[in-house]
Amino acid sequence: MAFIQEPPRLGNQLDDDPMLGDYLERAVPAAVRDAIVPELRALGADAGGRLYAMQLADRDNEPVHTPWDPWGNRIDHIEVSPLWKEAAKLAAERGLVAAAYEPTHGVHARIHQFALVHVVGPSLDVYSCPLAMTDGAARSLIAAGNQALMDRCLPHLTSRDPATAWTSGQWMTERTGGSDVATSETVARKDADGTWRLYGTKWFTSATTAEMTLTLARPEGNPAGSKGLALFFVQVRDDAGRIRPGITVNRLKDKLGTRKVPTAELTLDGCVAEPVIGETDGVRNITPMLSITRTWNAVSAVSGMRRALALARDYAGRRSAFGALLTHKPLHVDTLATLEAEYAGAFLLAFRAVELLGRREHGVATDADERLARALTPIAKLTTGKQAVAIASEAIECCGGAGYVEDTGLPRLLADAQVLPIWEGTTNVLSLDTLRALAKGGALEAVADEVRARLADARDPGLAGPARTASDALTAAGAWAQTAMTDPVRMEAGARRFAMTLGRTLELAYLVSHAQWCLDHGKGPRSAAAARRFAAAGVDHIAELSYEDARLLS
Repeated sequence: MAFIQEPPRLGNQLDDDPMLGDYLERAVPAAVRDAIVPELRALGADAGGRLYAMQLADRDNEPVHTPWDPWGNRIDHIEVSPLWKEAAKLAAERGLVAAAYEPTHGVHARIHQFALVHVVGPSLDVYSCPLAMTDGAARSLIAAGNQALMDRCLPHLTSRDPATAWTSGQWMTERTGGSDVATSETVARKDADGTWRLYGTKWFTSATTAEMTLTLARPEGNPAGSKGLALFFVQVRDDAGRIRPGITVNRLKDKLGTRKVPTAELTLDGCVAEPVIGETDGVRNITPMLSITRTWNAVSAVSGMRRALALARDYAGRRSAFGALLTHKPLHVDTLATLEAEYAGAFLLAFRAVELLGRREHGVATDADERLARALTPIAKLTTGKQAVAIASEAIECCGGAGYVEDTGLPRLLADAQVLPIWEGTTNVLSLDTLRALAKGGALEAVADEVRARLADARDPGLAGPARTASDALTAAGAWAQTAMTDPVRMEAGARRFAMTLGRTLELAYLVSHAQWCLDHGKGPRSAAAARRFAAAGVDHIAELSYEDARLLS
């Protein structure tokens, strides 16, 4: 009989991830863990079984935009894939947004929420996108203190009932650019009766099936620049789910990845809007949304890495080459080990951002926590985003030619990962955000204190080398920042290398601390091996490069 290769399979996505299990034991009290682990285990079984099978079967289903009905009425209906419909129901019932806003687990609510997202997110075809914006919208409305909009929207945004749950969009990107929102061209005009209406084009609006959105527009007469923008609420759909007047879907975007996400280009021609808070400072007022969505981006990056590694590892136990299973081939084992170490560091950095978010929302954050969070959120997003692409690429290569064939489902890992360094700020933009956060004072010191505190946990001799690597990288980053501050060109040109060094230094410090905990609590030497492997892969990216050479090469 002709040979047929067995495809990779998934098991329970909680039980097969020792990092998540150890982290939960370390980070949350036993009572909280006992309450959430059965739920995570049930979700993990679905994620690796029913939902993954549905995802593979649903591979070719993509959103379809129908502009007109048969009688010439403009309807702009967007039909999403069957898995997306299932994801909407599951997300509400399982509380993938709601869990963060319920009082049950207090300061640990965010860990509970993002553990759920980590386990099931990779099986939902990037439904994490509308969920991230929904979460961000809820937090932005709370921060704005607009009681009328909170009363109107929060019961929907945080609902566990699929019949009443809403998702939210985030309409910022225009033809003038995505990151430089100060150049937005959308205009807000007030009617004689006081009704605000928006006019302009939104070039890239993710998850356009959402019931509402938060968006930026410039009230007529306001000055140019970011200060002249205002943050507006728009109810996108009526009670029957139809798109409201004044919003036209020009087209769905034909993207490299995240193809299940109905991203659209919209024309706004008089759609009704409401100011969320004042008529200026829109960029500042939407910042709470960006902090949330960047945290979602980091967690989605590590959950994507976990999925890629789970498939690559399982495949290694099913694929024989040159007389043995790949899992017994030293070079393949070495390759997978490096990927696992990168995942472990990325996981701990992303979930540290989650912890800080929970502490800030529940009013227990210290001044040091606040300073650390300002820098750590953009650092976590940019570092894990780049790691996710690299891990996805290596994982599909681990599957050989099958990894390059679309109907195996494996190429989607890389195509979808590529959005992570782009959405919510590119790597360069986030690097500059890191510099701005550090310029506010105390943030770099908070990062340094965090690294030193975690490295101080290390007592095992096998962790001495990784701890020294992290300490040396921190020293190099601090020295560079001290000298580069006097040269704006040098500072900006090196911002990415600086931010990435801080990100990898934090990851290694968290790995060292976690590895010591694992050794102390009978969890074995796996995490210590990850720390040594991560340190060997390189942490200090500060290398002093000539800007004049860069200009010659650009």
